Amino acid sequence: MRSLDLAREVCERYHPGLLKALAAVPYAERERPGGPVISLFRAHGGVGLLVPASFGGHGADAVRAVAVQRALGALSPSLAAGVTMHHFTAAMLYSLAGRGGRLSAAQLAVLRQVVPKRQLMASGWAEGRTQANILAPSVTARPVEGGFVLSGAKKPCSLSASMDWLTASVAVPGAGGDRELALALVPAGAKGMSVRPFWGSDLLAGAESDEVVLEEVFVPGELVVRTSAADPRRLDDLQTAGFVWFELLVAAGYTGAAGALVEAVVDGERGTAGERAGLAVRLEAALAVLEGAARAVREGLAGEAAVAAVLVARYAVQEALPVVAAQALELLGGLDFIRRPDHARMAGAVRALAFHPPSRAGAAEPLLRYFGGGPLELA
Repeated sequence: MRSLDLAREVCERYHPGLLKALAAVPYAERERPGGPVISLFRAHGGVGLLVPASFGGHGADAVRAVAVQRALGALSPSLAAGVTMHHFTAAMLYSLAGRGGRLSAAQLAVLRQVVPKRQLMASGWAEGRTQANILAPSVTARPVEGGFVLSGAKKPCSLSASMDWLTASVAVPGAGGDRELALALVPAGAKGMSVRPFWGSDLLAGAESDEVVLEEVFVPGELVVRTSAADPRRLDDLQTAGFVWFELLVAAGYTGAAGALVEAVVDGERGTAGERAGLAVRLEAALAVLEGAARAVREGLAGEAAVAAVLVARYAVQEALPVVAAQALELLGGLDFIRRPDHARMAGAVRALAFHPPSRAGAAEPLLRYFGGGPLELA
């Protein structure tokens, strides 16, 4: 398919040889727990996609990043889902790094080593519960001399076996005694950190989405990003940047998986010409909405308007992909279903987009308020 071929060209430009290396691995191996896909991603410079050039990365814009994610999702939905967590974490942290004084010297030092050392950042922000408050931290932070002691758990946590850093949202005591949101940078393997089995599905098993547990883990104060009197919007800006990138990239990965199924139908000339064209049109329409949102972000759309745009795109994709995948499987036929279990697994994987936060029900009222001229306040 032309659009998927274009996505592959973009991916090859940023990560030469990665797609070829992934394609050489059987699909079942790509998607299994402990498979090689994350190591291949790391080896081909995947960590630097959204890292600015000043920090050694590629500094890809939103449109190109969506293309890269689609190319990865067409080969390994697990990889696309897993590295979304690294990418959106990178996007939000480096968005602060580009503005003087918004990150400490220690925090900047962490960011400067990500690309040279090919480090992966896992995200401890949202829980895998469709009705959960996506901004409420599940990890608490107790102030101690020199920093904080963290306790809690994040489940599921993608990249749990491969991460070099865990970026965890935490509740810390504020100036007035109330709890306030902060972001802790926790090195993998820190004393008190452990990983426990959690993911029980064969689908997306290669994303390493297990439970990360923090039991009295000490984090120096200079590795905790929090608001200050001089910069009261620091965490708000961080959350907005991360949210926009997350929705774009996670939807893109699943769009790539559905695109691989449509490509199999088109290239195999399954069904009638009208059926093939109709299937491709449905997919391309969803992709157009997603790329439109990415283009708007690239051209400067920000804040609540950006959040609303990417949510519209994400839910449009979420509605379209299960229908596309089901129609593709039907046109591929019963023998393909029997002999090519990877197609059925890929079709099942695209349904997981519905389980990423926020749920459509949770976003409905805030979106309606926004469309009507009110504030967009997601829970």
